[in-house]
Amino acid sequence: MDKQTNNNIATQEDKTHKAKILIEALPYIKQFKGKTIVIKYGGAAQNSPQLERQFAKDIVLLNLIGIKTVIVHGGGNKINAMLEKLNIQSEFVDGVRVTCKESMEVVQMVLGGEINKNLSDMLNSFGAKAVGLSGKDGIAKAVSKDAKSFKYTGKITKISNKIIKKMLKENIIPVIAPLASSSTLDNKDEMNNKDYCNLGFNINADVFATHLATSLKAEKIFFLTDTTGVLDKNGELLDTLDIEQTKELIEEATIHGGMIPKVNSCLYAINNGVTKAHIINGALEHGIILELLTNKGSGTQFIKSKKAN
Repeated sequence: MDKQTNNNIATQEDKTHKAKILIEALPYIKQFKGKTIVIKYGGAAQNSPQLERQFAKDIVLLNLIGIKTVIVHGGGNKINAMLEKLNIQSEFVDGVRVTCKESMEVVQMVLGGEINKNLSDMLNSFGAKAVGLSGKDGIAKAVSKDAKSFKYTGKITKISNKIIKKMLKENIIPVIAPLASSSTLDNKDEMNNKDYCNLGFNINADVFATHLATSLKAEKIFFLTDTTGVLDKNGELLDTLDIEQTKELIEEATIHGGMIPKVNSCLYAINNGVTKAHIINGALEHGIILELLTNKGSGTQFIKSKKAN
């Protein structure tokens, strides 16, 4: 058999493989068409131009097949870089950013400006209709987690999904920066009420995405991280966990460190109206497509109970 024949066979096998993937995806496309998913976009996927473009293309594909997508993005690395450039010190308590007045101004500029608009522009360049917003655009209200310790780092008190629902109805992809307006105008603490009103609050993107997903009663919420998902003690991926199993893994410290807040966000979501939550590796090309539209998936999914399935 000559080299050309081998190449022809390989090409045909590749085409057949691609066709099988499309056939495999059909029941999932049918199942999720018209449903809403929320994606927390961050980590490695946000730090590579190639992965950024691939993420945008995947979102456009989901939009074209009728899956309604809402994106909430973080931006910690770019915020840190800008704060360093401006000689403003970054401070964290238990892994949570302490947002002083000066850093809040930077957070608002980076999240609500650079990252938000660049991602919206990229989605539009690939044929979607995307609009960049922040939670301060009538979506989220918050108070300080603790005015003395966390200052302009907030906790959400109210989510309004009216704008988001209207956009989804018009086949527009909302791209949202995790900021919130102040819900209190009569604070008695050391910070100035006018500053609260003008600057608002910086919200953890995982938390923001979770509250928005529960408000929308989304079919799914995805957390793009720098890890494959939840691993067992042997380092093997656990593809499906229910609430009971997850709590056991936290108690025995198999789930530990920075994974705990993300897992807790997943549990909160599925306990409050979201059908399934997923943690996937943002560095994996087409990770969302693989997790959503294939049998094997690509990360860890969280469900209420395996006994009910």
